Amino acid sequence: MRRLAQLSRLIHIAWVLLRNGLDEVLLATHLFRPLRFLKFTSPWYWLNRHQNRSFGLRMRVALEELGPIFVKFGQAVSTRRDLLPEDIANELARLQDRVPPFADELAQAQIERAFGQPIEAIFAEFAASPLASASIAQVHAARLKDGSDVVVKVLRPGIERIIRRDVDLLFTLARLGERFWSEGKRFHLVDIVSEYEKTVFDELDLTREAANAALIRRNFEQRDLLYVPEIYWDYTRKNVLVMERIYGIPVSNLAELRAQGIDMKKLGEQGVEVFFTQVFKDNFFHADMHPGNIFVSPRGQYMAVDFGIVGSLTKEDQRYLAENLLAFFKRDYLRVAELHVESGWVPRDTRVEEFESAIRTVCEPIFEKPISEISFGHFLLRLFQTAQRFNMEVQPQLVLLQKTLLNIEGLGRQLYPELDLWVTAKPFLERWADEQMGWRAFLRRSKDNLPLLSETLPELPFKAHKLVDDALQGRLQVNWKSETLDGLRQDLRRQNRRTIQAIAGGSMLISGTLLLTFSPVLLSTAAAIAFGTGLGLSGMILLAAAGRY
Repeated sequence: MRRLAQLSRLIHIAWVLLRNGLDEVLLATHLFRPLRFLKFTSPWYWLNRHQNRSFGLRMRVALEELGPIFVKFGQAVSTRRDLLPEDIANELARLQDRVPPFADELAQAQIERAFGQPIEAIFAEFAASPLASASIAQVHAARLKDGSDVVVKVLRPGIERIIRRDVDLLFTLARLGERFWSEGKRFHLVDIVSEYEKTVFDELDLTREAANAALIRRNFEQRDLLYVPEIYWDYTRKNVLVMERIYGIPVSNLAELRAQGIDMKKLGEQGVEVFFTQVFKDNFFHADMHPGNIFVSPRGQYMAVDFGIVGSLTKEDQRYLAENLLAFFKRDYLRVAELHVESGWVPRDTRVEEFESAIRTVCEPIFEKPISEISFGHFLLRLFQTAQRFNMEVQPQLVLLQKTLLNIEGLGRQLYPELDLWVTAKPFLERWADEQMGWRAFLRRSKDNLPLLSETLPELPFKAHKLVDDALQGRLQVNWKSETLDGLRQDLRRQNRRTIQAIAGGSMLISGTLLLTFSPVLLSTAAAIAFGTGLGLSGMILLAAAGRY
């Protein structure tokens, strides 16, 4: 029965594709090539119905016809500009949720089941007609018993089953695409569906969204940059979310913003600051900051809603990204190329000089333009596209970041067309780099690690003694398993003695240095200096002996 249902759905999808002139997608695959003659039987072929519509436009219309799940998939794919042709990416980026609301009684029944009591017992007032409706949920206005104005986000009934059905089907189509479509593997269709699956099912858990909102609210409590509505945890369930209702001006309503006397230049710059604060200071960013989710208070403060999609970076990605941007500001293209290799974003065997030349070709024309005409987000896009030529691995976290940056930059320049994102971002990145990689960062990390060092450092001399003793007694073994290095086994054995002495010497030298550095904390100064100096000298002697072999 399940296969029959999937077959029926697949037939419907094929019909929608054909009707929108996407028969070339189906008939271009090896599987359907024998049936290419069928396109001549299509009335749309002879009527040239799609002659004036681009491929991207036809794809967008088809996804809209296929329903909300495919609309969201198209939106997710549109963030993968590094993998898509530009015309398709631009059309998919225009997709909007155009889903009619589900019945009022279904929304009320969903809420009552979640709380196990009538709607009147939960809220003092509840508006049956939704404020907004999307593909996964819709939002109703309400008032709590204590008089607080809130909004109630309710998942569509049965949405998880519908999404699972279509996601499973998308996996089937993606696998067929990679197998029979010549471009399928290059576009990583299965990987794209996997990422979409994770994103869309995360959105189905409204407690997760509530937790995201609570964290971002906490991050900005001491900063007057962004206001996040309060979450009412007692009224929040997996399929129902209740949060403070905010009253702001939609950020796209420029006329009303100007009428309120809001400084548009300042607002544009603050949007950039909000983004970089979330990415580099908090390492937790709202990844769906399109105009529909952003409002402005009458006093000019940003207000955000809808925290179903968030992003974060590893510390390594944070550092590499910041260093990449700073190197670009300095036009140090060699460093940009080296950072891509060091981070593992491109293969280790990449020819750095050739990669540097390709990056220079992309970047130099940018510097010949007025700074106000340069798009920061599109620069990243072109940089990633260039890296793709050098087999750059897909970096989902960076693509999500890039998509968010494009949203922020577009929003900022909509508010203030002369917005200079470079000038706004560069000082922030320089401060962050100084805090993370300068002397202050070293001192801060040293202070943070003092409790651990105070526990482990006293044991270090004894461990060093055991290491040396094991080495001298022949009990020290180095286990190294590598098929590539099997041929060097004999050389390693001949150098074993030198390696052991180097390890022992290095350990003693480090131990001595640490004792000299942290002596005021752990031991009396004189004893620590004497013992540390002795260890250091012994280590130097062993290292010198190792160097003579």
